[in-house]
Amino acid sequence: MATLWNKGTSATERVDSFTVGNDRVLDLKLARYDVQGSKAHIKMLESIGLLEAEELEALTAALDKIAANIEAGDFILEDDVEDIHSQVELLLTRELGEMGKKIHSGRSRNDQVLVDLKLMLRDELKTIRQEVLDLFAKLISLSNQHAETLLPGYTHAQIAMPSSFGLWFGAYAEALVDDMYMLAGAYKVINRNPLGSAAGYGNSFPLNRQMTTDLLGFDSPVYNSVACQLSRGKSEKTVASALGSIALTLNKFAADCCMYMCPNYGFIKFPDSLTTGSSIMPHKKNPDVWEIMRGKCNRILSCENEISLLCSNMPHGYHREYQLLKDILFPTLELMHECLQMTVYMLDNIEVNQEILNNPLYKYLFTVEEVNLRTLAGTPFREAYKQVGIEVNEGRFNYSKGEVSSLKASDLGHSHLGSVGNLSNDHIEKLMQTASNW
Repeated sequence: MATLWNKGTSATERVDSFTVGNDRVLDLKLARYDVQGSKAHIKMLESIGLLEAEELEALTAALDKIAANIEAGDFILEDDVEDIHSQVELLLTRELGEMGKKIHSGRSRNDQVLVDLKLMLRDELKTIRQEVLDLFAKLISLSNQHAETLLPGYTHAQIAMPSSFGLWFGAYAEALVDDMYMLAGAYKVINRNPLGSAAGYGNSFPLNRQMTTDLLGFDSPVYNSVACQLSRGKSEKTVASALGSIALTLNKFAADCCMYMCPNYGFIKFPDSLTTGSSIMPHKKNPDVWEIMRGKCNRILSCENEISLLCSNMPHGYHREYQLLKDILFPTLELMHECLQMTVYMLDNIEVNQEILNNPLYKYLFTVEEVNLRTLAGTPFREAYKQVGIEVNEGRFNYSKGEVSSLKASDLGHSHLGSVGNLSNDHIEKLMQTASNW
């Protein structure tokens, strides 16, 4: 296998297979970023006299050609090439001869893969940001659309107090604001430049690290060369933590949907084409999408812990285990994209039950409302509570505002921020605008 570190000896095929594993396949995701980082690096090399202007021009043109092949889907990692860095350097050397070998001056694969990963993760986080914003917009729209439609609220899986579909959809919209702050934090951690730290201890070339930082659009360098390698695993863990925050929100929403679709509840439904059936029970409409969503979100939640376990108990500096981080994080990113996009797709087709409160099961849903009405009329709260409790026990409770099946959210008189009568979605939208401004 062609390697950048070959000194006349080579590892056995079995050792190659074990140590490289799936890395060559995963490396293809880094191809465009390896070219992007290399272009910045050679501009810097020319500025400090390690490349001639003509060499910079020729290398840049060759890298642009490789980039075009990557975007066209024509780029491959050849069978006997170890990784993406080796492939790019091999292509340059084939086209430009000895000049192609100069591209690695002043860097190691350690800082090269670090900058590739940070550039890739930066783009991934921006894409996820937009997917979260798309879901947020859908939830806010549904919240506003169904602001008046009452929905039974449950605590301890028991009928509790009146909620609304507006409140339910809006709750998950606001939960995404917290998740967006987590994404922003991960982006801040990622968006610092490790290039120039080489193998983790700097370099005797007079590298201009601020120049590559500016060219690649990073906020700052990771100044300490050793700290660059300390960020291995920590960067990925930070991203995984942000993904886990989103996954927890989606997981709870999926669990709600599974429950609300059950005929015992019947709060929401979806077209038959978005559910599945049973091989022997012809009446079944299973919430398979939401069940798979719960499972995939649980897998996303496990990513941070797996990264933590992989990266613990190692002294500073590079260790080969770090290669396995791609095995853990890259599939998790794909799961995150799938779950966010599928949630929006399902919500495009959700049907809300407007007649839930026709069911006599919910005759006691308004006991707290009645207690509060009597308290507002002058009865001490504990006395009002006792009165209503006795009426419930004796089977003669009736909500004094009238027939519950005809009530709307605005009939309840809830006026405080974030209540069924005051969803405050405009405030939540402003929060998201601030949280996503990065």
